[in-house]
Amino acid sequence: MEHSPLRTRLAPTPSGLLHPGNGLSFIMTWAIARAKQGQVLLRIDDLDKARTREAYVEDVFRTLDWLGLDYDEGPAGVDDFFANWSQHTRLEQYSAYLQQLMEGRHLFACTCSRKQIRDINADGRYPGTCCTRSLAFNAAKTAWRIIAPPKNTIVVLNHWRNSQEKVALEPIDAFVVRQKNGFPAYQLASLVDDLLHGINLIVRGSDLWDSTLSQLYLAQLLEAEPFLNSTFWHHPLLTGNDGEKLSKSKGAGSLKAWREAGKSPTPLFKQAAALLGLEEEAGSLEALVAGLA
Repeated sequence: MEHSPLRTRLAPTPSGLLHPGNGLSFIMTWAIARAKQGQVLLRIDDLDKARTREAYVEDVFRTLDWLGLDYDEGPAGVDDFFANWSQHTRLEQYSAYLQQLMEGRHLFACTCSRKQIRDINADGRYPGTCCTRSLAFNAAKTAWRIIAPPKNTIVVLNHWRNSQEKVALEPIDAFVVRQKNGFPAYQLASLVDDLLHGINLIVRGSDLWDSTLSQLYLAQLLEAEPFLNSTFWHHPLLTGNDGEKLSKSKGAGSLKAWREAGKSPTPLFKQAAALLGLEEEAGSLEALVAGLA
């Protein structure tokens, strides 16, 4: 049986300047693809218009140039991105998948606010308030949630470098698939984008484990075999001196600041080598690819 060529993606969110953790993930994703003669797509996740800035989109391209990473498919620059590659150019496709979930009776309408949810569950886990209220889907300020998976539901997950694993979906609650503003939510949009672009290797941080399970559950409901057959690697996160994940929301230093200070990306290449289980001397893109080939 012929195997499909490896296709993966770099999928930053332009809600802030990219930080070292983003760069590290980009490097590892790119190196795995190039070592296996795979293809790399650049996908910029800009559904959140309120937080998207042109300067942050520009930062994606400048960061990739600085890291020395190329890609096979995606926008050539900022203008091309907004005109032809923005997630807002794919709203019809997202709507089609939402309609499929609706017709399969996998959704319910919900008017709960985040505050209302946290007043009941401090961890933000959805308490099931609207599950049986049969609210109208087309009412104002109404989100659409997926009906939570039944108890003992499992998915089969293909691990990069490892065998398959049967994983229980207990961590997954009734997550949002369409926001109150009418736009699709991240879990739905990310899944649909991976299906539309033929992605079959997904490299992401270990903090997105629950997102993977959520998207696999959606793929089960939609009978989206290509995504169910995809391979995943959840890499360890780059942390600060306090052990906390480096992220834009926690004020992590930006790669833009590294560039402006004349710093080299070599420390990121060495960190990538360590996480990929390669020799510490693999402090270049060429060495990373050679070590993974």
